[in-house]
Amino acid sequence: MKLKCIITDDEPLSAEGLSKYIEVIDYLELVTVAQNPLELNKLLESQPVDLIFLDIQMPFMTGLDFLKIKTSLPMVILTTAYSDYAIEGFQLDVIDYLLKPITFTRFLKATNKAKDYYLLKNNKIENPVTAAPDYAFIKCENKYEKIYIGEILFVQALQNYVIIYTSNSKFMTLLPLKTVETYLDKRKFLRVHKSYLVAIAKIDSIDGNDIRIQQHNIPISRNLRDEVIEVVVKSKLMSK
Repeated sequence: MKLKCIITDDEPLSAEGLSKYIEVIDYLELVTVAQNPLELNKLLESQPVDLIFLDIQMPFMTGLDFLKIKTSLPMVILTTAYSDYAIEGFQLDVIDYLLKPITFTRFLKATNKAKDYYLLKNNKIENPVTAAPDYAFIKCENKYEKIYIGEILFVQALQNYVIIYTSNSKFMTLLPLKTVETYLDKRKFLRVHKSYLVAIAKIDSIDGNDIRIQQHNIPISRNLRDEVIEVVVKSKLMSK
């Protein structure tokens, strides 16, 4: 397996450094280099790729702006000299955020994450969230924790990690929220905010733009509130 990659960076030295890193990693293959998002956009129309290394500050358009307007992108790893955009980057579901100068060790860690996500998404490895109908094992630091799916209250995104809350515990694991959302039953779990996925049956109340699950208050995005009410309340509402 090789992940086909595009580097998008207007700094030749930076692009060259990433190219050399890609050359020595056996599961990566560099397709081409783009100098700005407009060039990248054109290349994506003709070049099937799996992974984009995307700088933020570039001519014509920033990397973040490109992520906001472009749909159906492959995996993205941001590469930048600026740490200020990390939270915004992860909210846009990037795989990782690399600060320049990028060490090989940090680059390898990010690309390993991309490889694992690719294999998971394409069912090449056992799904860590739905390994069995009623429970799953997830990796927390150096051990594997067993979680019963029926005990999950909600899942919270925290940069490139998620925290899975149950009635008695919480578990942090290195997974994007969209991965968890993909592998949980959509009839039982609902995205209510860019950073929260909740178990519908565990919701105790909805007050304005807040959901109450046991002792936890979970925000509802304004643009998702109508959908949440429709799914959670209307079919179960007792009325005249």
